[in-house]
Formats: sequence, structure tokens, C-alpha cells
Amino acid sequence: MTTRTTALIVGAGFGGLAVAIELRRHGVDDFVVLEKAGDVGGVWRENTYPGAGCDVPSPLYSFSFAGGTRWPRRYARQPDILDYLRRTAREEGVLGHIRFGREVASAEFDEATARWQVRTTDGEEFSAAAFVPAVGQLSRPAYPSIPGMETFAGTAFHSAEWDHDCVLEGKRVAVIGTGASAVQFVPEIQPEVARLTVFQRSAQYILPKRDHAYDRWYHAPLRAVPALQKVDRLGFWLYTEFAQACLSRWQMFTPLFSRQAARHLREKVTDPRLRAALTPDYALGCKRVLFSNDYLPALTRSNVDLVTDEISEITPQGVRTADGTLHEADVLVYGTGFAALDLLAPMKIHGLGHRPLGDVWSDGARAHLGITVPGFPNMFLMYGPNTNLGGGSVVYMLESQARYVRDAVQRLAAHPGRYLDVRPEAERAWDETVQHRLAGSVWTRCRSWYRTAHGRVVSNWPGRTLEYRRRTRAVNPGDFRIGVATDPD
Repeated sequence: MTTRTTALIVGAGFGGLAVAIELRRHGVDDFVVLEKAGDVGGVWRENTYPGAGCDVPSPLYSFSFAGGTRWPRRYARQPDILDYLRRTAREEGVLGHIRFGREVASAEFDEATARWQVRTTDGEEFSAAAFVPAVGQLSRPAYPSIPGMETFAGTAFHSAEWDHDCVLEGKRVAVIGTGASAVQFVPEIQPEVARLTVFQRSAQYILPKRDHAYDRWYHAPLRAVPALQKVDRLGFWLYTEFAQACLSRWQMFTPLFSRQAARHLREKVTDPRLRAALTPDYALGCKRVLFSNDYLPALTRSNVDLVTDEISEITPQGVRTADGTLHEADVLVYGTGFAALDLLAPMKIHGLGHRPLGDVWSDGARAHLGITVPGFPNMFLMYGPNTNLGGGSVVYMLESQARYVRDAVQRLAAHPGRYLDVRPEAERAWDETVQHRLAGSVWTRCRSWYRTAHGRVVSNWPGRTLEYRRRTRAVNPGDFRIGVATDPD
């Protein structure tokens, strides 16, 4: 039996919940959310490694309509963010729309009915006027390609799939990768392990994290005067808008951040050789800027080794580097990030003429406003290509996209049997503008997960979040070709 719905949302993280709540708040109740896991939360449900948390202030890393008067600290940790999402989903009344334990295997647009036919991995079928993938850019762990990985005799796991049954106390632990996750979990595990070997491919810019616990004196006035919540949020938003602009247009200000990072490094690392190894050789912002107060001090401890030599292979005993040294280990942790460029994988998605989305995106993902793709009518992406931020809160971007998607869904619901297919020329004009602006940004100056192997920046938005909100305030009918079902069911 096929379940029919006006909108089918895939994923119950921040993006999926943003759309679900936006629809419900505007009187659209005919929607279904499919979530492969047994709970809401997305990356904040999956990433449970020690020290997991957010590097955007809590008052901004939250929905504008569900402000935080319960955050325990300025930069929330994973359990608190997950609790926030659970509570918000419950209070906004969208839990009843979510079907847990459903992973989407395929989705195909049927031109005859102007509907998406979606099948889950267990064979359940859905028919939807609008298809809304909200699986995010950072949902699938990425493993490096290193010879011998399968031969390691100890316990090995990715930071996004943390093995909490693995006892680290007294063990020799090797960590491959020094990205955002490693910067958070390395200081947490360092005191308990016997030996910690951190393998660094490139040094990171690390800024101090202005974090502190909130007490009742902080929350009391926010609860008493709700308008103060908006003022609190506004302050953080203005700062992140400035930071975002510095990475794209106002790069004359980036030395302010570079000097701050250099000072932080000098204060935390006194050994000149170690400090040199931790000094980046690329422009600030080209890779993700990280925030931590305890990562650099952790690397100075007597039981920690920072290795910058290239890894040649993994053996049953540990990690061998190009100089021939074998670094023995009992546990191997991959802190190697996510497959950010493989958007929507592993779902098999086909549009008009049964054309695979993978073929359309063979040279890198692209979409009008980061939301719609020509030839894939009535498909609206959340956190799609070129909507990530180098500075700022992606939740703000998701709310903008949710509003746009809601407008599109309402238009489709008002005209059953029709579909909206974004015009190739509209998407092309958008993409050319975005890529032209990105060409002058810092993100083109080094190799990172923001770019494809050919150098195309797929992930990031080059402007300020306010500009993006204005551009997505409503669907522009002129951007779309309107199709009509030939055999409506």
C-alpha cells in the first residue's frame, strides 16, 4: 500500500524539523517525515564522541521562534542540543508526523502524475507532491584511503560512530585527523590514555572559545522580558555576519582573526618546534576555523605526540609513516570528517526522463538558491549546495529555506496535478553569480572539504545570511516552468 502525502521530508535533524514546523505553523498538516534512526536530532543524535559540542553561540544556534532560556552555557554540548531538538519537536507538535526507522532508498519523479514515488530500504512506498531531502552536508562519515586499514588488530572507529564500549584508559590511542571533531575529543581523552599519537596532515587555525556557563541571573531576565532574547540573539548574529563577510568580501579584516589565532598559539604552546608544527601555512578561513581552549594545551602533555609525517600504511600493530616509523597503537580513531560533497548519497534519485541526479552533479552539486535542480520538479533541498557558512549559524539559513519550501508546497497544494521545474537558465544564472563571487573568497586558496577535486566550491555561500534570507523570501514563479500531470492519480 502506498502512502500519499503533500510533502515528504527526509531527515529529522535541524533542517527536516525546520520544514515540518514551518508547514504546521502555516496550516499544512499533510506531510510525513521519514527518519532512518529512532529519534530526532540528525548529526546531534549521531555524534556522541567525548566533548562534542557546537562552535556557534547557543542563542543563535537555535530556532528564532524557540529561543533558548534553558541553555546551560554559551556554547552548548551535544546532549543539550539534542534535548533542545527533542523538546522543540514535541512542543511544536510535529512528532506525530515522523516515521522513525525508515531509510529512503530511492525517489523518482513521475511526470504522468506529477508526484514523487519514494521507496524505503524495507520496501515501504510513498507518493508525494513535494519531495524535501533534509539529510544535510555532514551526515555521512568519511574514511581516508590508507593501505592496510582492514588489517589493524586493535579497535578502530570513526569519531562520528564513537565506540563507547571501548575502554581507553591505559591504552595507546592513535588519532588520524585534526579537524573540528578531533579538536573537541582529543582534550577529553588525553588524561585517561597511556599514550596519544595525533596524526596531523595540516595545521588548523584555532581561536579561543569564549565559553562560560549560564546561571539563573542570565536566564531570569530573558524569561521575564522575551524581547531581551531577541536582543541577545541579535548581538551574536551581527558579529557572525561580520565574520562571514570577512571570509568573502571584507578580507582586509581577516588579519584581526589571524593575529588572535597566533597569540592564542603562543600562549598555549611554548615549545617552538611544536608551535611551528601547529602553525598553518594557508590563509585563515580557507579551511574551517576552529574554536578551543584546551586542544593546544592537550598537545603539550607528556603522553601526547604530534606526528606530521605522511601516513604510508596501517599495520596490525599501528600506523606507519613515510619515514618508516611504526607508531604502535591499541585503538585507532578516525577524526576524518564527513563526505560533505556527496550530497543526498546513498539515496538513488531520478528526475524527468529517469535521469539520475548523480549524473547531473558529476562535476559537483549545484542548485538554484541551493534548493531546486532543473529536471527534478517539486524537489526542494535543505542545506543544499552553496548554503553552508564559513561564519554564522546554519540554522538561520535553514529557516530561510524552510520558508521558501513552505511557499512552494502551498502553491502545489493549491494546484493539484501541477509541478514546478526550475528553469535551467535561472539555475545557471544563479550558479554563475555564486561561483563568480566565490572566486574572490578565501575558500579558493587551499584544498578543503568545501571544494571538489576540480576546485569548484560546492559547500559555501559567499554572502551574508541576511542577503540569503531576502533572496529566499518567496518562490518567484518566473524562475520555474509549470508542468501539468498527463495522468493524475
